[in-house]
Amino acid sequence: MRLDITICAVALLGAAVVHAARQTTPAVPDRFTIGRHTFIDVGPPNDYYEVLLVTPNAGGSLVTKVTLTPVIDICFMPAKIEMISGSLPSSPRDLLGSVNPCAIPEKELRSELKRCKNCLVFSGADVALQVQCGDQTRVVRSRVLDKDMFDPNPHTPDHTSWTMQLLGRLDQAVGPGVLDQPIFPALANDRTPVQSEASPAMLQDISAGKYDPLFRDAPDKPSDLYRAAQVRPVIPTVRLESSTPFQPLSFTLPKYPAIPRVAHVQGAVSVSFEVNAKGGVTDVSFESGPPLLRPSVKDAVSSWTFPEGAFNKQVRATIVFDLNCPEDKLK
Repeated sequence: MRLDITICAVALLGAAVVHAARQTTPAVPDRFTIGRHTFIDVGPPNDYYEVLLVTPNAGGSLVTKVTLTPVIDICFMPAKIEMISGSLPSSPRDLLGSVNPCAIPEKELRSELKRCKNCLVFSGADVALQVQCGDQTRVVRSRVLDKDMFDPNPHTPDHTSWTMQLLGRLDQAVGPGVLDQPIFPALANDRTPVQSEASPAMLQDISAGKYDPLFRDAPDKPSDLYRAAQVRPVIPTVRLESSTPFQPLSFTLPKYPAIPRVAHVQGAVSVSFEVNAKGGVTDVSFESGPPLLRPSVKDAVSSWTFPEGAFNKQVRATIVFDLNCPEDKLK
């Protein structure tokens, strides 16, 4: 009889333990948010901030990504915010795979974050995965080191490796990550951000600082970057100041080249040339002006045409390049 009672007690205790475990381990989340601060040793920019919102939809998952870039130069590369969205056929739960972020022990996460405390790290990413675990909000943090990204045998810890794989799948839906983009991006007012169907609400949340806690140790906050990105960039101008003694019949102004803009080069370029018997331009030579601006001027004036009265005559033109940036920002 005592043996039977003991067996029953053990069985009941085991059932209670299993039930308690089920009660204390929330289900795998059906949506999640990721904050990724990528830092690189080539640039500028040296820091990029991404917020990825993953929610279920009829076909699987909707992935919305906002990328924020700090001010590089107020005159040609101000703070920038870009948004894009895409879909994946897998649900958010399926994207998480066999890992329940609500069940990862904090001790293991802390150990992974401290694995290379005194290492020299030149590039990498700090990642924060935010999920709802029952009535609690949990943030799972990991640090991706440069060796995790570039070393063929990085010995990356399990949870950090899982985070990298998850981000890789999300990047498939919303385009390449910042490390896969060109080193020298187009200038600010040459870019057209891609807008998302979820943009108004998500941008409002970024502005209100909802995602700032995900970037706890980063040098910038998404809310500050959002406000900085609202400042309209200055637009450089190019104008024909004079053409003597003849005005062109048709002309195209030079483009403001990227390198002179980056170098804050502006000013007037004086050029002279011959007008041939067909009204075209030949024998282009320069009298003054910044050397970095001259190739663009030569390309433009070579396509100009002049009226019959200018045939076989010499013409002198002055073209002015203006960054339109405040003087204190050009120093």
